[in-house]
This record gives sequence, structure tokens and C-alpha cells, in this order.
Amino acid sequence: MMAGSGRRRLLALWFPFLPAERLRRHEGAARPFVIAAKERNVLRIFALGRAAARLGLQEGQPLANARAMVPGLEVIPANPHADALMLERLAGWCGRFTPLVSLDRPYGLILDITGASHLFGGEKAMMRKASEGLQVRGFSAQAAIAGTAMAARALARHRTGLITPEGSEAEAVSPLPIDALQLDAVTTHAFRRAGLKTIGQSAGRKRSELMARFGASTLAVIDEALGKSVSPTSPLPPPPEFWRARHFAEPVATLEVIRAALAALSAELAAVMEREGVGARALDAAFFRADGALRRIAIETGAPVRAVAVIDRLFREKLASLADPLDPGFGFDVIRLAAIHVEAMPVEAVSLDSAAQEEQDIAFLIDRLAARFGRARVQRFHPRETHVPERAWVMKPAQEDVEASPWRGIRGTGEPPRRPLRLFERPEPVEVESPPLRLSWRKVTRCLIQWEGPERIAMEWWRKKEEPRDYYRAEDEEGRRYWLYCEAARQPPQWFLHGLFA
Repeated sequence: MMAGSGRRRLLALWFPFLPAERLRRHEGAARPFVIAAKERNVLRIFALGRAAARLGLQEGQPLANARAMVPGLEVIPANPHADALMLERLAGWCGRFTPLVSLDRPYGLILDITGASHLFGGEKAMMRKASEGLQVRGFSAQAAIAGTAMAARALARHRTGLITPEGSEAEAVSPLPIDALQLDAVTTHAFRRAGLKTIGQSAGRKRSELMARFGASTLAVIDEALGKSVSPTSPLPPPPEFWRARHFAEPVATLEVIRAALAALSAELAAVMEREGVGARALDAAFFRADGALRRIAIETGAPVRAVAVIDRLFREKLASLADPLDPGFGFDVIRLAAIHVEAMPVEAVSLDSAAQEEQDIAFLIDRLAARFGRARVQRFHPRETHVPERAWVMKPAQEDVEASPWRGIRGTGEPPRRPLRLFERPEPVEVESPPLRLSWRKVTRCLIQWEGPERIAMEWWRKKEEPRDYYRAEDEEGRRYWLYCEAARQPPQWFLHGLFA
């Protein structure tokens, strides 16, 4: 399924009592309370619960006046940061309906349900299911559906439950008060002073007059509310390019069923990617639990893939290696698989070249290891353009695309190795005596019977504190071979052991 096909449809959710319900999900008959914050050195009501609203208290009202109206009123300090985190958690829960969920701060969400409502029996059934699900979790939500975000959010606040047919946004929002546009207080007051109390009255004035008095940004808001223009939304997290979802009438909890669902989704997603000529570089599996919890599992690949067997095997590796096992709780009612990053992958003929097959097998092995142990823990060596031995290579994730020059050979055919297989992280100081040549390393003295060098390696000119090195290859009487260097510029000369040959 590709999001964004056809005419846009957006579902707006507004939580009028979010701060209060975050603290007390099921207020019931509890005594009224308000949430207060200091504004211009005056304590005012920041938010209130349903019981306090029924008593006539209002947001922005001075706390002293509220206490005079309701003696013994309970007051709780405001915590906007906690409210924002709760809104993000609610956005994660709403991801079961569509992956395109945007924050409409401070207490709203915008869901792009284009092409997704049929999975829930239509827009009306989808909106009802979202509202009822949030109500069960203790959150009161007002909802509306329209073709633009501004129209949907205005209707959610003032005509909850309304679903506007395509192209009828102007008719639906015209009777709404100008407050529904959520403009700043100064602009809203200016509209009222001009006698423009509803959106329809404002839209009936000349555009040149509105532009001159209120500016282009306000005119753009009015146009969007009337359905004349569309502004983009910013989903959180970024929307996937391709996705498939499976909804269960009864929540599933067994690992076998979960694996089977992932395999089926992999096949559906692979078919879509094949039609589009792309392959996935990163995949995300989202598991929506019946109690509202959300768990995500992501895998990455070193090259674009769309083979069902490969995707299924990588997710099995990931599930088997989770330090925190996938806890189904009361079961998952939705499982969604998304390709969050894709690249072009044209159809190619099957190669009979054994070298190409080996490269594919190695790439698959790297992907499996990365899925099990983590991308950062599976690395490979890459050459760097420097002749300094300890800086001639760098370790990077094996799945990462790195444009690097190939390793350059420094010995001819039949010659012994000129560089050791084992290079020390830091050269170790040693003592060299001559004649006869003796090497003292780690409190052990060895007699050297063969000696070759020097090979001078100068340090980079911008590293002024480092001296040039004279390297030697040496072998002791037991056949052990060493890679030594001397810093002759120092007085007395200092010797170091930098590596060991096999």
C-alpha cells in the first residue's frame, strides 16, 4: 500500500481534557481539580478536568477567582513537558489506523487516512473505533474528517463527529466561529472588531481587503479551512514509502502466528516493491498491542532486497536475538510492516558466476549478523589514503555504503609479506642490542638471526611532534618474525615493536 494516492482525507482528533486525564484517566465522581501555571506573575488555570468545567471554571481564569467560586478546589502544578510526551504516546497508539500521524499541538492529532479507511469498514467506522478505543484508555477525544487539516481540526473542536463529503469543506466550516481557525489572540480580536464573527462572514469579504488588513498568512489559513488549498502535514515519525498491515478480529499472542503474519506481510510488501522496481534498505515492523502499547522492530540491509525468504529470515533472526522479548500481553490486534527506506532495484537475470553468488551470500550473512547483534557490532576494514601504518585503515559498519579506493598491494608475487598480519594498537617499547642482535620485549630476551631494513616511513607533515620511523623485519632463532621501527632522531634512539608476522 502506498500512502498518498487519490483525494486526501484527514481525521482530526482533539483532546480537550488531556492534561487532566493524563493525571487521572478515569475522573468519575472525584472532586473537581484544576491545573495551574504562573502567567505574568499571576497564577491562572492552565487546564481543568471535566468536573471543574461543569462548575463554570475556564482556562486562563485567575486561580484566586476560581477558588472563590469553588472553595476547597484542588490545584495541581502544570507540566507541559509531560503533556507533550503523552500526546506523542497517543500518536503512537493511533499508528494502528495509519502510519501518517502528525502532532497538532498542544492537544490534537491529525491522521492522514487516505486509502486506509476501507480497512476499518469506512470512514465512519474508523472514526468510531478510534474514539471508542481512546475512551477505553481514559481519554476524551473529539473527532472530525475533512479534506484539509485546517477544516478537520476546526470541525473536531466545534462540530465533533462530522464527516464532510469531498469538496464540501466550505459549507461545513462557514458557520463556525472565527475562534475555530486557532489564530493568535490579536488577530482574532481584530476580526471580531470588524464584525466578522464566523468563518463564512470572513470568506465573504474581498480577498484584497483581507490581505491588506490581516496578511497573507491569515488568508492562507482561511483558504485551507474552506478547502481551497492544502498544506502538508509532518507525520511523526516520517512516513514509510511502502507498507502493509494486518488487522486481527481477535488479538494474537503466539509467536508462531506472529511469524506467519510477518511472512505474509513480507510477501505482500515484496510484490508491491517489485512492481515499483525498488528494494528495501530498511524495514520496520510495528506491533500494536490490545492495551495500547506499541513495539517496533527494525532491520537494515547492506543492499536493496525484496526476496520474501530474505526478509522473513532477517526478522526471525531479530526476534530470536531480542534482549527484551516481544511481550504480546493480551495480544496484538494490528501488525504493520513498512519499508522506511528503499532504493532502485531493477530486475536482473540470474547470474551463474560463482564469485557473484559468493558476494550475495556474504552480504546476506552480514545482514543476518547485523540483525542478531546490531548494525554497529558488525564491521569491516576500509582503506584510507595514508602511508602511516596505524592510520591506513578504518573500521565501519559492514552494511554501510563506503566509496573507498581498493586495497593496494605492496609486494610482488612470491615475495614474503612486507606488513604483519597482527598490528598492535599501540607500538610497544623494546630494547635492541648489537652485536649480536638481541631483542628484549616483555622481560624476555630473544636472539635475532635475520635482519632486513631500514624502510623509512615519514609521518604526515602537519603532525609536527611525530618523528620519522625506520622499520625493520627481523626473525629470531625460533622462527618468530617481528616488525620493528627505530626513531633515530631521538637521542638516544628509541626502538618499538609494532607488529608480529604469522
